[in-house]
Amino acid sequence: MASTKQPLPHAVSLEDWQAALDQLLIKEKELTRARDALNAERRKLPMVKVEKPYLFEGKTGTASLLDLFEGRRQLIVYHFMFGPDWRAGCDGCSWVADGMTHPAHLHARDTTLVMVSRAPLDKLQKYQARMGWSDAIPWYSSNASEFNYDFGATTKNGEKHGASVFIRDGDNVYRTYYTGARGVEYLGSFWSYLDLTPYGRQETWEKSPEGWPQTEPYAWIRRHDEYDQ
Repeated sequence: MASTKQPLPHAVSLEDWQAALDQLLIKEKELTRARDALNAERRKLPMVKVEKPYLFEGKTGTASLLDLFEGRRQLIVYHFMFGPDWRAGCDGCSWVADGMTHPAHLHARDTTLVMVSRAPLDKLQKYQARMGWSDAIPWYSSNASEFNYDFGATTKNGEKHGASVFIRDGDNVYRTYYTGARGVEYLGSFWSYLDLTPYGRQETWEKSPEGWPQTEPYAWIRRHDEYDQ
Protein backbone atom coordinates (compact mmCIF):
# COMPACT_ATOMS: atom_id res chain seq x y z
CA MET A 1 0.00 0.00 0.00
CA ALA A 2 1.33 3.43 -0.93
CA SER A 3 2.32 5.72 1.93
CA THR A 4 0.07 8.70 2.57
CA LYS A 5 1.42 12.12 1.66
CA GLN A 6 -0.30 13.76 4.60
CA PRO A 7 1.73 14.48 7.75
CA LEU A 8 1.64 11.93 10.57
CA PRO A 9 2.67 11.95 14.23
CA HIS A 10 6.24 10.89 14.95
CA ALA A 11 6.58 7.09 15.30
CA VAL A 12 8.34 5.88 18.47
CA SER A 13 8.71 2.74 20.54
CA LEU A 14 5.89 1.52 22.78
CA GLU A 15 7.84 2.61 25.85
CA ASP A 16 8.38 6.15 24.54
CA TRP A 17 4.73 6.39 23.48
CA GLN A 18 3.55 5.32 26.95
CA ALA A 19 5.85 7.85 28.61
CA ALA A 20 4.54 10.66 26.41
CA LEU A 21 0.94 9.57 27.06
CA ASP A 22 1.49 9.50 30.83
CA GLN A 23 2.80 13.07 30.72
CA LEU A 24 -0.21 14.22 28.73
CA LEU A 25 -2.63 12.48 31.11
CA ILE A 26 -1.20 14.50 33.99
CA LYS A 27 -2.15 17.71 32.17
CA GLU A 28 -5.57 16.31 31.25
CA LYS A 29 -6.27 15.52 34.93
CA GLU A 30 -5.23 19.06 35.84
CA LEU A 31 -7.69 20.40 33.27
CA THR A 32 -10.46 18.16 34.63
CA ARG A 33 -9.90 19.44 38.16
CA ALA A 34 -9.81 23.04 36.90
CA ARG A 35 -13.12 22.49 35.07
CA ASP A 36 -14.63 20.97 38.22
CA ALA A 37 -13.59 24.08 40.14
CA LEU A 38 -15.07 26.34 37.46
CA ASN A 39 -18.34 24.40 37.51
CA ALA A 40 -18.44 24.83 41.30
CA GLU A 41 -18.13 28.60 40.84
CA ARG A 42 -20.98 28.49 38.32
CA ARG A 43 -23.23 26.83 40.89
CA LYS A 44 -22.59 29.79 43.21
CA LEU A 45 -23.65 32.40 40.66
CA PRO A 46 -26.48 34.74 41.68
CA MET A 47 -29.68 34.76 39.65
CA VAL A 48 -31.95 37.43 38.20
CA LYS A 49 -35.74 37.23 38.13
CA VAL A 50 -37.45 37.20 34.73
CA GLU A 51 -40.19 39.78 35.11
CA LYS A 52 -41.48 40.14 31.56
CA PRO A 53 -44.03 37.61 30.22
CA TYR A 54 -43.00 35.77 27.05
CA LEU A 55 -45.06 33.63 24.69
CA PHE A 56 -43.78 30.82 22.47
CA GLU A 57 -45.37 28.65 19.81
CA GLY A 58 -44.72 24.94 20.03
CA LYS A 59 -46.14 21.61 18.94
CA THR A 60 -48.94 21.74 21.50
CA GLY A 61 -49.77 25.43 21.04
CA THR A 62 -48.90 28.64 22.84
CA ALA A 63 -46.65 28.35 25.89
CA SER A 64 -45.16 30.66 28.50
CA LEU A 65 -41.56 30.55 29.71
CA LEU A 66 -42.81 28.72 32.79
CA ASP A 67 -44.52 26.14 30.55
CA LEU A 68 -41.18 25.37 28.89
CA PHE A 69 -40.00 23.82 32.19
CA GLU A 70 -42.62 21.06 31.77
CA GLY A 71 -42.97 21.01 35.54
CA ARG A 72 -39.27 20.49 36.22
CA ARG A 73 -37.06 22.73 38.34
CA GLN A 74 -34.37 23.69 35.82
CA LEU A 75 -34.52 24.72 32.16
CA ILE A 76 -31.80 24.98 29.51
CA VAL A 77 -32.71 26.98 26.40
CA TYR A 78 -30.49 26.52 23.38
CA HIS A 79 -30.79 29.64 21.23
CA PHE A 80 -30.84 28.08 17.75
CA MET A 81 -30.03 30.58 15.00
CA PHE A 82 -32.95 30.57 12.57
CA GLY A 83 -34.20 33.98 11.43
CA PRO A 84 -37.79 34.47 10.24
CA ASP A 85 -36.71 34.93 6.62
CA TRP A 86 -34.09 32.16 6.57
CA ARG A 87 -34.58 29.15 4.31
CA ALA A 88 -32.74 26.80 6.69
CA GLY A 89 -31.37 26.75 10.22
CA CYS A 90 -27.77 27.60 11.10
CA ASP A 91 -25.36 24.81 10.13
CA GLY A 92 -23.37 25.16 13.37
CA CYS A 93 -26.52 25.06 15.49
CA SER A 94 -27.57 21.99 13.52
CA TRP A 95 -24.35 20.29 14.67
CA VAL A 96 -25.34 21.03 18.27
CA ALA A 97 -28.86 19.73 17.69
CA ASP A 98 -27.48 16.53 16.15
CA GLY A 99 -25.83 15.84 19.50
CA MET A 100 -29.03 16.25 21.53
CA THR A 101 -30.09 12.67 22.13
CA HIS A 102 -32.59 11.14 24.56
CA PRO A 103 -33.53 13.74 27.25
CA ALA A 104 -34.58 11.21 29.91
CA HIS A 105 -31.18 11.51 31.61
CA LEU A 106 -31.64 15.28 31.99
CA HIS A 107 -35.23 14.80 33.15
CA ALA A 108 -33.93 12.47 35.86
CA ARG A 109 -32.04 15.47 37.22
CA ASP A 110 -35.14 17.69 37.13
CA THR A 111 -33.88 19.52 34.03
CA THR A 112 -35.60 20.26 30.71
CA LEU A 113 -33.73 21.07 27.49
CA VAL A 114 -35.47 22.97 24.68
CA MET A 115 -34.51 24.90 21.56
CA VAL A 116 -35.85 28.37 20.75
CA SER A 117 -35.63 30.22 17.44
CA ARG A 118 -37.22 33.34 15.98
CA ALA A 119 -38.40 31.62 12.77
CA PRO A 120 -42.12 30.74 12.55
CA LEU A 121 -43.09 27.34 13.90
CA ASP A 122 -43.95 25.86 10.49
CA LYS A 123 -40.40 26.59 9.28
CA LEU A 124 -38.93 24.98 12.37
CA GLN A 125 -41.05 21.87 11.94
CA LYS A 126 -40.18 21.50 8.25
CA TYR A 127 -36.46 21.84 9.00
CA GLN A 128 -36.81 19.41 11.90
CA ALA A 129 -38.32 16.86 9.52
CA ARG A 130 -35.58 17.48 6.96
CA MET A 131 -32.90 16.87 9.61
CA GLY A 132 -34.61 13.75 10.90
CA TRP A 133 -34.80 15.08 14.47
CA SER A 134 -37.42 13.71 16.80
CA ASP A 135 -39.53 16.05 18.90
CA ALA A 136 -38.05 14.63 22.13
CA ILE A 137 -36.22 17.98 22.43
CA PRO A 138 -39.04 20.55 22.06
CA TRP A 139 -38.44 23.38 19.59
CA TYR A 140 -40.31 26.63 20.09
CA SER A 141 -40.75 29.76 18.02
CA SER A 142 -40.25 33.04 19.86
CA ASN A 143 -41.38 35.08 16.86
CA ALA A 144 -44.37 36.53 18.73
CA SER A 145 -42.35 37.95 21.63
CA GLU A 146 -39.20 39.90 22.45
CA PHE A 147 -37.53 36.89 24.05
CA ASN A 148 -34.67 36.64 21.54
CA TYR A 149 -33.91 40.35 21.78
CA ASP A 150 -34.05 40.46 25.57
CA PHE A 151 -31.79 37.43 26.00
CA GLY A 152 -29.16 38.36 23.44
CA ALA A 153 -30.10 35.82 20.77
CA THR A 154 -31.10 38.51 18.26
CA THR A 155 -29.09 41.72 17.97
CA LYS A 156 -28.83 44.60 15.54
CA ASN A 157 -26.22 42.48 13.74
CA GLY A 158 -28.52 39.47 13.39
CA GLU A 159 -29.03 36.11 15.10
CA LYS A 160 -26.65 34.69 17.71
CA HIS A 161 -26.38 31.21 19.15
CA GLY A 162 -25.99 30.44 22.82
CA ALA A 163 -27.49 28.72 25.83
CA SER A 164 -29.46 30.29 28.68
CA VAL A 165 -30.13 28.49 31.95
CA PHE A 166 -33.14 29.12 34.17
CA ILE A 167 -34.42 27.85 37.50
CA ARG A 168 -37.88 28.26 38.95
CA ASP A 169 -39.17 28.69 42.47
CA GLY A 170 -42.86 27.92 42.21
CA ASP A 171 -44.13 30.16 39.43
CA ASN A 172 -41.18 32.54 39.63
CA VAL A 173 -38.51 32.09 36.95
CA TYR A 174 -34.89 33.19 37.29
CA ARG A 175 -32.01 33.28 34.82
CA THR A 176 -28.82 31.82 36.24
CA TYR A 177 -26.30 31.48 33.39
CA TYR A 178 -25.57 32.22 29.74
CA THR A 179 -22.83 31.16 27.35
CA GLY A 180 -22.31 31.81 23.66
CA ALA A 181 -19.70 31.73 20.90
CA ARG A 182 -17.23 28.86 21.56
CA GLY A 183 -18.84 28.24 24.93
CA VAL A 184 -21.38 25.95 23.26
CA GLU A 185 -18.65 23.75 21.77
CA TYR A 186 -18.43 22.10 25.18
CA LEU A 187 -22.07 20.96 24.94
CA GLY A 188 -22.92 17.51 23.68
CA SER A 189 -22.92 15.04 26.55
CA PHE A 190 -25.54 15.03 29.28
CA TRP A 191 -22.77 15.82 31.75
CA SER A 192 -21.90 19.03 29.96
CA TYR A 193 -25.52 20.24 29.97
CA LEU A 194 -25.95 19.47 33.68
CA ASP A 195 -22.68 21.29 34.42
CA LEU A 196 -24.33 24.51 33.20
CA THR A 197 -27.17 24.32 35.73
CA PRO A 198 -27.30 25.69 39.28
CA TYR A 199 -27.57 22.17 40.75
CA GLY A 200 -24.91 20.65 38.48
CA ARG A 201 -24.71 16.86 38.25
CA GLN A 202 -26.13 16.63 41.78
CA GLU A 203 -23.49 14.14 42.92
CA THR A 204 -21.80 14.07 46.32
CA TRP A 205 -18.27 14.68 45.00
CA GLU A 206 -19.22 18.11 43.67
CA LYS A 207 -18.42 21.20 45.68
CA SER A 208 -21.86 22.80 45.86
CA PRO A 209 -23.61 25.19 48.24
CA GLU A 210 -25.05 23.58 51.36
CA GLY A 211 -28.47 22.02 50.83
CA TRP A 212 -28.04 21.42 47.08
CA PRO A 213 -29.68 18.12 45.99
CA GLN A 214 -27.07 15.36 45.66
CA THR A 215 -26.79 11.58 45.39
CA GLU A 216 -23.87 9.17 45.19
CA PRO A 217 -21.94 9.32 41.88
CA TYR A 218 -23.55 7.33 39.06
CA ALA A 219 -26.07 5.74 41.46
CA TRP A 220 -28.96 7.58 39.79
CA ILE A 221 -28.09 6.60 36.21
CA ARG A 222 -30.51 4.33 34.37
CA ARG A 223 -31.25 3.29 30.80
CA HIS A 224 -33.45 5.97 29.35
CA ASP A 225 -36.54 3.72 29.50
CA GLU A 226 -35.99 2.67 33.12
CA TYR A 227 -36.27 5.89 35.11
CA ASP A 228 -39.96 5.38 35.84
CA GLN A 229 -39.53 1.80 36.98
